Amino acid sequence: MVHANRTIGADLAGSGIDGPGTGLRGQLARHALLPLRLFLGATFLYAGIDKLTDRAFLAAGGSGSLGEMLRQVHDVAALPQLVDLAQQSPVGFGYAIAAGELAVGLGTLVGLLGRLAALGGALISLSLWLTVSWATTPYYYGNDLAYLIAWLPLVLAGTPRFSLDAALANRRKRQGAQLFG
Repeated sequence: MVHANRTIGADLAGSGIDGPGTGLRGQLARHALLPLRLFLGATFLYAGIDKLTDRAFLAAGGSGSLGEMLRQVHDVAALPQLVDLAQQSPVGFGYAIAAGELAVGLGTLVGLLGRLAALGGALISLSLWLTVSWATTPYYYGNDLAYLIAWLPLVLAGTPRFSLDAALANRRKRQGAQLFG
């Protein structure tokens, strides 16, 4: 066995998740996070685009506006201080959330800085849960908590398959092998 085969998967305590396949089961295990990554990335990308193209949402007031929604959730939010902060500039905050969702969605889909993108998605979901959907009862009717939990495996594992992160890591390994051969 060559050295490279012995050390692959060492970051996962030798679980061999990156190592040679163990048949179909091994192949499926290596790609287990891909559906979650695609779903979350596409959803956040769509959410960002939807916000940027919705004139009503990016208004300080009126039906369907972020400003109106912030007024409605202020008294029932777990952290009304976050709502107060957003109410200082609802339009600016709306653009910031949309830009954050776009960055998270793109980063997750292409797998560039995958852990950082997933952390951003988790933080957006956490802030929405603590403000907008906190008062939802029973709690499982609110989707922000479920999104927060769904981001955690990607925060922990990153984007190891079909990603720019993986391509860059492979390139670094190849160049390192050429330098230190």
